[in-house]
Amino acid sequence: MSHTQVGRHRARSLITAALMVTVMAGTVGWTVAHEQQPVTGPPPGTAAWRADHSPVPGAAGRLPDPATASPAEIARFFAGLTASQQRTLTLRHPSVVGNLDGAPVALRYTANALAIRAERDKERAADPKSPLIDRYTRLLAPGRRILAFDPRGRGQVAEVFGDLMAAQRTAVLVPGSDTDLSTFDRTDRPYGSAAGMARSLRAQMGREAPGVRTAVVVWVGYTTPLGLGPDAATGRLAKAGVPRLDRFLAGLAATAGEAAQAPPAVFCHSYGSVVCGLTASRLDGAEISDLVVFGSPGVRADDAADLGPAARVWAARDGSDWVRRVTGFDFLGLGHGEDPTDPSFGARVVSADRAHGHTGYFAPGTESLRNFARIALGRYAAISCADGADHGGDCRHGLV
Repeated sequence: MSHTQVGRHRARSLITAALMVTVMAGTVGWTVAHEQQPVTGPPPGTAAWRADHSPVPGAAGRLPDPATASPAEIARFFAGLTASQQRTLTLRHPSVVGNLDGAPVALRYTANALAIRAERDKERAADPKSPLIDRYTRLLAPGRRILAFDPRGRGQVAEVFGDLMAAQRTAVLVPGSDTDLSTFDRTDRPYGSAAGMARSLRAQMGREAPGVRTAVVVWVGYTTPLGLGPDAATGRLAKAGVPRLDRFLAGLAATAGEAAQAPPAVFCHSYGSVVCGLTASRLDGAEISDLVVFGSPGVRADDAADLGPAARVWAARDGSDWVRRVTGFDFLGLGHGEDPTDPSFGARVVSADRAHGHTGYFAPGTESLRNFARIALGRYAAISCADGADHGGDCRHGLV
């Protein structure tokens, strides 16, 4: 890069930084009062789990430590238990088993149903009018498959749409700011909420490939920023979420069904793309096949190669998404780096035609939804690129 180009880049960064501060100050204010404290570490109930010395196979009768045992080790531990021993541990420690990456998927569904029911009963006893009672009741509806549940902080949850163990193709969705237990599946945003995005993606995968068994997992396993305050402009919460996402994807790899044709495609929206960007270089080819960032403010990387060799990197942004105003800089800790849709970044940039706004990427009829489904299905040749040309699904030409 020439001295002139460097100067222009710095000037653009200063202008964008000033714009970001202005946008945030005018929206919710720039104040530490909005800072969120991330939920980190092992699952709730870990202390009781560690203190449980019931005779079980392996590790001299001790249970594997949720903080230090790898998901692969967890999977091997549960594989050595009888069905009766698995049920006993689930009844005794539902909050741990339900969040234990590497534990059998069906066992986690059962454990989380127990944990959610217990949390609902506790909330009802403390405050019969609490809105959380309805929230927990909805999560307990027949047919829901809750793969993770943590009531701490603003609440975290992961849900599976489809039969994960029978799926041939799987997608994982990592949402962005303002997502927690209370907004996870809000009904007033059928395609903009975390659960709504997942439902829409799986439905489109079904339309694209009716004979393929699919599953979509939506993961809200990190503390997201609220509004457009300092948390959204820095990487603090994203860095806290990295080990959690890394472990979650390793857990899916350790428990993958025999029908799986490829590792999951991981879709990351808005601030979720910052978490994914920081996590990507830690992943291997068994944990991810494709990384898709959309509505992204940046992924804290200079180019796609920085995200590691494990995944194909894709990007999308519609022309009406306000996030375009705050991409492409990192100045004094503010901002998230280069714009993933810029041709120089090196991502495969796909069309988001007919999408509208920051949360419209999964609306039916949009090119973004069709392209995302095709990526998840591995049908790359059918993908439409952002520049409108036919590049055989490569799309490494950026926006026009």
